[in-house]
This record gives sequence, C-alpha cells and structure tokens, in this order.
Amino acid sequence: MAAPPSPWLQRVASFSRSPSRFLSRASADVFLAELLRGLRDERAAESTQVLLLSLLQEYPTLLCPFSSAGEETCTALMAIYAQVPHKAVNFKCHLMLAITNVFICTSSATGEGEVKVAERVLDLLIQTVQDTNDHKDSITCRPLRALACDCLREMEACYPGLLSQKLEALYFLKQQETSTLHQAYALLYTVALKNAVHLLSRQKAIAEGDLKNLLSGNEGFVWKVMEKPLPPFPLSSTEQIPVLQTSAETRELKSVVSLLLEESYLLTAVSQSALLRELIQVVVMVQALSPALFKSQLLRLFGTMEISLLHSTLLMKGTFTDSLFTTEDENFLLKRLVGMAQHPLLSSAHKLFCMDCILHFPENRPISCNGEESLPVLVTPRLAASLLPTVFNDSGTMLRRLRLLSLVYLEADEDEVEKGVGYLFDHLMALWKIVDNYGTREVTATFFRAAYTFLYYFYPNEKFTSDLTKSLCELYSRQSQLAPNMINLIDRTQENLPESGWPIRLLQALQTQIVELPLSQMTTQSLCWHLKVLGRVAKESQVSQKTTVRFLLNLLASSGLCGSGDWRMGNAVLAVCRHLLRHPGLDQVFIELSDLLQFTMHHYEDMDIQDHARFYYTLLTNLSREKLSGVLDKGPEGGQAKVRSLSSLMAESEELSSCLTIHPTRGPVLHLLKHQLNGVASELQNSRSEHSGVEDYLKTYRDQFLSPGFSSDIVLKFHLTFAGEVEALYHKLFCICLHFELTDSNYEEVTDIDVPCLLKDRKPPVVSLTLTPRQPYPMVLRASAIFSTEDGLSWRTQLADVPVAFPDVFLPLPVPVSWSLEARGRLFDQLWRAMSSRESSQSAISLFCFQVGEKPLSDIVQSHFHRYLVSAQSSQEHYKVLLFLPPKFHILFDIKNAEDAARVNIATDSWNLLPYINSYLKSITDLDSVTVPSPEA
Repeated sequence: MAAPPSPWLQRVASFSRSPSRFLSRASADVFLAELLRGLRDERAAESTQVLLLSLLQEYPTLLCPFSSAGEETCTALMAIYAQVPHKAVNFKCHLMLAITNVFICTSSATGEGEVKVAERVLDLLIQTVQDTNDHKDSITCRPLRALACDCLREMEACYPGLLSQKLEALYFLKQQETSTLHQAYALLYTVALKNAVHLLSRQKAIAEGDLKNLLSGNEGFVWKVMEKPLPPFPLSSTEQIPVLQTSAETRELKSVVSLLLEESYLLTAVSQSALLRELIQVVVMVQALSPALFKSQLLRLFGTMEISLLHSTLLMKGTFTDSLFTTEDENFLLKRLVGMAQHPLLSSAHKLFCMDCILHFPENRPISCNGEESLPVLVTPRLAASLLPTVFNDSGTMLRRLRLLSLVYLEADEDEVEKGVGYLFDHLMALWKIVDNYGTREVTATFFRAAYTFLYYFYPNEKFTSDLTKSLCELYSRQSQLAPNMINLIDRTQENLPESGWPIRLLQALQTQIVELPLSQMTTQSLCWHLKVLGRVAKESQVSQKTTVRFLLNLLASSGLCGSGDWRMGNAVLAVCRHLLRHPGLDQVFIELSDLLQFTMHHYEDMDIQDHARFYYTLLTNLSREKLSGVLDKGPEGGQAKVRSLSSLMAESEELSSCLTIHPTRGPVLHLLKHQLNGVASELQNSRSEHSGVEDYLKTYRDQFLSPGFSSDIVLKFHLTFAGEVEALYHKLFCICLHFELTDSNYEEVTDIDVPCLLKDRKPPVVSLTLTPRQPYPMVLRASAIFSTEDGLSWRTQLADVPVAFPDVFLPLPVPVSWSLEARGRLFDQLWRAMSSRESSQSAISLFCFQVGEKPLSDIVQSHFHRYLVSAQSSQEHYKVLLFLPPKFHILFDIKNAEDAARVNIATDSWNLLPYINSYLKSITDLDSVTVPSPEA
C-alpha cells in the first residue's frame, strides 16, 4: 500500500492539539464528511485509516454534535465494516470500537431511526461473539471477538439492563467458550446478570416466576432502559440499596453465582476483582442469598498480594462485616496488611495502599462511621511497631508511617505513649539534623511536613513543642532561606489548629532572634528573609511590635541600605510597615513608626520608596483607624478594598461619574437591514465586440492572484435603522460605533464601523461591511454598538445577529475590463477542463437536477445569475455561469434544459463547497419547481 499522505497526518495532529480551534476554522460536518471519505478511500494505507478512526474514538461528541449525525456516522461506518476483508482484523477492531463509541456517546435511541441503528450495532456485536471457539473464523479473528465482548459490556454499563432478556444466551456462550476468551464472556454475563437483578429489584410487584424467567430469558433488547436509564448502583453505605422483594426460590441464581465463583480463579487478578464486585452487589440485592457463598474464596483472597483483589476483599469486608468475617479473620487480615506495608519486595505505592487500607479498615464493629481516617481497635502499638518510620524510608512512606504511628500512640496506654512519642520526636530530630547539614530539597520539605504531622497530633505536649521551637529557631539562625518553609508551617498550623498557641510562640522566638542579630552579620540575602519573617510577625495581634520597629529604624540609620537605594529591600521594609499600620496595637508604636516612615521618605535613595513611605506617613497621621483599615484591607482576591477605597475618600461628582460610564440599554435600539441591490444589469452584453488578444486565458487569470490581496474582499451594504419603536431618548444618536464579533475563524477580524449620527426623522444611512474570507462559508456575525445621546451619556446596545448567507459570498469574475464575452467563455471552458482533470485533489464535479415549473428556466437564471453569466444561448436553453468566491475559489454551472428535467452540471475547485452549493440550488429551485434527487458523480 502507499505511504500515508502527509496532509492527513498534519490535519490529525492539528485537530488533536486543539479540537475546538480546528473546528472553528472548518465546520464539524464538513470535517466529518472528509473523514468518512478518507475511510472509504481504497488507496489509503491501513495506518492512515486507523489514524482517522482514532478521532472518532476520542472525540465523537465534537465530530457528531447531534444524534442525527451520530446515527448517519454509525451507518456509514457499518457499511465500511461490511466491505473490509476478513484478514484486516486490526482495522475491523478499530472500526468496531469507533462504531460502539460513536453510538454510545451520541445516540439516545428514542427515535425510530436511532432504534434501527442501535439494533444493527447490537446485532453486529452479538453475531461476532456467537462464533465461540473460533468455529466460523480462524484464531486470527479472536481479538475481534474479545473486543465485541468488551463493547457489549460497555453498552450494558452505559444502559444498565439492555441485555437483561438475553441472560440464557450469554450464559450458554460463556459455557461453550473454552479458549482464553472465556474471561471476557464471563465478565459480560456477570455485568448483565447484576443489572438484570437491579432492574428487577426496582419493580414494585414481582411475581413468583420472574426471577427464574429472568435467568432463562433469550429475547430481544430492553430498549426502555435507553429512554429512561437505570440509575447507577449505590456504592456508598449511606445510600439506600435496592433489595429484591421476593420469596421465590433462588436455587438457580445461587447455582449461577456459585459456578461463577468457582471459575473465578481462572481469570486474571483485575478480572477477578471486577467479577467479585458485581457478584457482591447481586448478593446484597438478593437477600435470600447468603454471603457464605464467598467463604470458599476467602483463603485464596487472604493470601493475595494483588492490589485489585485486596481491594475487592476489603469491599467484601465492608459490605458483609461479621456475617462473613469472624474476629479471627479480621485480625488475620490486619496482620496481613501490616506485613505487606513493610514487605521489601513490594513497591512504595503498594505499601502506601496497604497503610491506607489500615487507616480506612472496615471493622465489624466500627466506633465511628464518618468515613475519616481512624485506627482499627485491633491495631495495637505492638502490632504496629514494625511500621515505625526511619530516615531510610522514602518521603511518602515516612510521612504515612508517622501519621499511622501517631494515631496508634494517641490511643495507647500512658507508658507506651511516652515511649512511642519520644521515638517519633527523635525521628523528627534525626530529620532536623539532615536538614541542618544542608540536606536536599525533598528532605527539607519532608521534615517540615513531618513537623506539621507531629504538631497536629501532639501539640498539647509542651515538652516536645518547646524543644521543636528551639530546634526550628536554631535551624533558622543558620539557614535563613528556610523562611518560606517556616511561614508555611505556621500558617497551616494556625489554620487547622486554631486552639494551639505554638505558632505564636514560634513567631515570638523568631522575632527575638532576628532583632537581636548584629547588623554586621547580616547579608543582603538573609536580610530579605528576615524582613519576610518580621512581616509575618506583624500580622499577629498578640505579638508586640515595638522591637520590630526599633530594629527597622536602626537598620536604616546604621547600615548603608538607604544609600544603596535598593528598591527590593526598600519595598520589603515598607511591606512590614504596611502590616504594622493594620496592627491592633498601632497606638503603642505610633511615634516609632512615624519616625521610621519619615526617615525613609527623607533618606532612602529611591523615589518610588520615598513616595510610598510618604503615602503611608500621610495615612498614619491623618486617618482614623477605621479609614486606615478601609484603605489597606484587601478583598479575598487581593484586589479592590472591601470597605472603602482611596477614591471614596475624595469628593466625586456623580454627574461626572455617570458621564464616564457606558450604560447598557434595556433592549435592542439599532438594527441592520440588508440593502437590496436593484437595477444591476449584465455588463457582458456590451463588451462582445472587444478582443483581448490573450490565448492562455487561465494562466493570465491566475497570474492576477500573485498580487497580495487581489479581489479578496466582500462588501455588504446595510441600512442602519432603529429597532422598531424606541424611547424618545434614543431618537437622536451620535458617534455610533458598530462592533462585530466572529463566530468562527473562516473570516479575518472585522473592523469597526463609525457612523456620525442617526436621526429618527431622516433617511437611514447606508453602511458598508467589508469581509475578508479565509474560507467562503456562510456564517453569523454578532453585532453591538456604542453611541451617545443628546444628554451626553454613552450607551451600549446589542444588535440582532447579522447572517452572511452563501450567495453573499458570490462575486462576478475578477477579470480585466477589456476581456470580451468570448474571452470569458474560453476561461470558463479552461477552468472546467482543469477541474475535470483532477489536477488538484480538492476539485470536484457534481450534478443537480430539478423540474422546471411554471417559471421558465431563462427567468430563473436571469433572476439569480444575471451578474455571473458568461454564455447564454436562450434558444437552446443553455447557460454558463461562473461564480468567484474570495479569496480564490470558483463555482461553475453548466445549465441545460432536457426533456425530463433541467440539469445543472457543477464544477468547483473546493469540494468542501458541495454541501452549500446543493443547499443553495435547492433553495432557489424549490420556489418554482420540484427537485429531482440525483446522485453525485
């Protein structure tokens, strides 16, 4: 096969990068038609076709936004599927997946047409899975059967109960299948069984034999579940689980469940987990079935190291509790989890999962049922001793172990608490030593997270928290760059432990340590971090700020900071001052802070810092506490003042404010009415005698497009009028600015149009809207206008959307004026030959037929195409029409009147225009004729 064409690779890559942007340039229906055309192309490589199908698999709702589009796409894909040879198994698999995906995502199966498509899709899948043990097709088609099972399972998951009347057939297929696909058949049957029982449990009245008939059903599909889907099965214990209200014999159902459980060991771990989850729900709904059915599986499940099976075991434990698990089973399972949480052969993620299972263990007799982390009663300090954290653990494991052991010692006896908490604190100090020796960034983050975890559980213990405060201060004295970590630890502790006083004590200790440092030992970098910490200290109302203000004043007076004019450092100092201005104890530091700000605005060698200091000084000395807070306090987004802004302190004219505001109108005030061009006669009749002397008309014509911007604009004219009867206020409008917004990317941005005035008693002005197409497709413009009224106010109004129809894009042929009618006819013929030769892959030839009604064909042509005629033989009723669509596209019509119907032969250099051409011709001929369907050539 030929290599994949590069245009498709580029277009698929462009679509995948940004589907919404791609579809704004080309409509979804056009691009979908191109995809289907590429899939039908026998010359395309299979890899290219698979690439095209991947878009339908990943973006079905974007490419098929309506159910009708999805229905047509499914039909087209199934037609392609029927023509694909049996040996192309890979391509058929991708096709089947695309068909299922498009159907599920786009179809509601409520209409008659959608139900027929759904039946065809399901019949295709059912026929595929019925070839058990590869009797009909060879083993090479086995992947297709596996995919068909998965597709049916997905259909059943999306429409629960769809296969509820085919349980006997599915069970028979499962029993027949002896290959590795037995797993896929078993899972399909189990999902269908669970949903069928769920559907039955929601019925109000259940007859004696309903359950038995359900298991032996082999009828059609239950379409009602697609019209009103079955609600999902509740997974939370707080939700009400539907129960099958029946006293009927459940021997057949019990036999089916037991057989599925006995065969479950043949399945992979993930499939076993899925099967167990479905069967657990079946047993929960049918209370006549005993949870003891799972007893035979417990020994195998207790010994597993597979996460999926372990999760199913815990789900079983949380669902059936002591009706299936004894206290010995519970104890054994906990010991198993503790052992796996430290097993050297398991990955870190596996161990973390086991520790999470311990913290969320479903006990037989839970103390609390709030769903939060809690320690099981059977987890004692002795059992959890092997999980004590060490510095050799990775970050995640260490923190999880610390959290688990903190919960253990929080509930332990007094003797064990002192010993255990002491060990945890020693571990924290071991991390501290590593950080103090300039440990890695990960170790530093782990230490602070560990410190927070320790504080969260043991903050009432004064001995350990005091030691931690001293250690943190000592660490900060040597590594001031850890200031952000310190501040974050303080913030999170205050946020989650508001009753703890430890953050205040740490801030006081850091403040004391910083203000007592000799200035000679401070570097520029460390001073920056010190100011950040002091700024955080200044936020606390319980901390005195006198030492902070004195330190700052001494810093500016005794160091060379003012002379350096460092804007960054000056801004850091002012940030502390800003927090001090908002401090409740401002009166205690009023004089010192005034001196500090005054010194800054007179001595700091940076104009911006001086201005800010002068501003703060003015606020401090002139505003009350309430106004000062109103100016400085910020909203939650850090933006505008939430109480009173600076502008509200000044006198403001309401009249001036109103004039500076653009007011919205209550309703539309303006309207754009399309200007009808009348009396435009054909100019071709007057130029017949001229001759251009050109032989190769096509080359001469195409050379014109080498000039940038040649004939690339469309000018539409509108009357700007009032939108019906408007208020007297709007009878005289001035300085009108019309603004247009595009709804797609097929056109360049539209410039605003300025209109001097619009008066009620005068003729409406004509405005010219200039459009520059990238692709000549119809579209809609959103329009709005801003204008002024006599009273000087400015208004904004929304106009009705401005449609740009397909005929609006038509222009007469842009040829030199000297070209005669004969020259234009020759150009028409040369263009037709070029498009018919398929020299471009974008060219297309098509045919449109219609019956001529009472109105003659000549009148129809003259009514709609008189500006574009290049040849008119009225006696033979033969016309040639050439339409130019900027920037460089053409549509050629060769119109003839035959005995049975009028024929319009169509040629275009952009096959994407064919749907619009067909719609346009149908619209103009439906007025006076009856359209005769004709296949495209």
